[in-house]
Amino acid sequence: MSSILPIGPFHPALKEAAHFELEVEDEKIVGGDFKFGYMHRGIEDIATTKSYHSNIFLAERVCGICNTVHSTCYSQTVEALLNIQPPERAKYIRTIIFETERIQSHLLWFGVGMHEIGYDTAYMYMWRERENAVDMLESVCGKRVNLGINTLGGVRRDITPDKEVLMRRKLDLLEKAINKVGKIVLEDRVLKARVKDVGVLTKDDAKKLCVVGPTARGSGVDMDVRRDDPYAAYSYVDFDVPIEENGDVLSRTLVRLGELFQSIRIIRQAMKDLPKGPISLEELPLPKINEAFGRVEAHRGELLYYIRSNGTNFPERVKIRTPSVVNNNSILPMVLGETIADVPIIIASIDPCFSCTDRVTIVDTKKNVSRTATLSTLGRRRVL
Repeated sequence: MSSILPIGPFHPALKEAAHFELEVEDEKIVGGDFKFGYMHRGIEDIATTKSYHSNIFLAERVCGICNTVHSTCYSQTVEALLNIQPPERAKYIRTIIFETERIQSHLLWFGVGMHEIGYDTAYMYMWRERENAVDMLESVCGKRVNLGINTLGGVRRDITPDKEVLMRRKLDLLEKAINKVGKIVLEDRVLKARVKDVGVLTKDDAKKLCVVGPTARGSGVDMDVRRDDPYAAYSYVDFDVPIEENGDVLSRTLVRLGELFQSIRIIRQAMKDLPKGPISLEELPLPKINEAFGRVEAHRGELLYYIRSNGTNFPERVKIRTPSVVNNNSILPMVLGETIADVPIIIASIDPCFSCTDRVTIVDTKKNVSRTATLSTLGRRRVL
């Protein structure tokens, strides 16, 4: 006899609202459904009421943890729309900030993951060491969140010799800390017992569900926008793309661990080869009627922006597809057959962002009612 276990939409372990309905038999999960849509902020629509430059700061508000990811992707898409290229030094600075933000995001995720399995000592250690990456961002950008580093045609802040010295010192501290994180993940038997062979997403399912980022690479899908479609200064640096084949929580953890080391490698190369010259263009052309598409490898996976112009200084359409939009679909296949106790770490293993997922509210104009939809409802032809 099965029963329904509701989780959310408001729950002490979830900082964002999401509702999960798990069908359980004793402790085993045999079915389920989930529902988002509690925090739709209308950012795509608001973007059509603001200038191209003002939207840089709006894009940063899509997600606080990966705000530079969004402003970089948005700026590059507008630059493609205007048919311009930022100076080489700006491309390198974007890469350095981008990868530093990836380090702080992944260390934040490691802390959350440790907390979800009750390993709070490791959680506090990882968040303490994350401060080194945040210090690096603050030294260049002047802020710790919503960094405001990007502008159309370049960046707003330069990396001075003094800042470079601080960043190199912090990188050494981070590398030491990441080595310790790797030792915890690889050698702690209790931790491995909680995450090995748990929440498996097969390679076929990963492809079918179109998951991206560490979620895809943890299931053996070899994809990374930085390598496959280089932007900023990624075509000038050498790095590897970590891949794991087992598709479980441990595999997704190991992928992020490998990415931490690769981010340090990328930053050091970019700082060593940082070209001299201006950091932004002095003049920008007026937008013409056109459209452009841009993508970057965000910390959670491939992020897409589409922008259409109408010849004014306000975009006619801005479309954003965040990594979580597709990654969230993998939650249900991963929890089926697992126990209730494993659900928190399985959900956390894809590093979900529910706020940047919410896009659509279904409106029945005849009845004057609106509603959000569950995953199973969206899978049907009729949603009202």
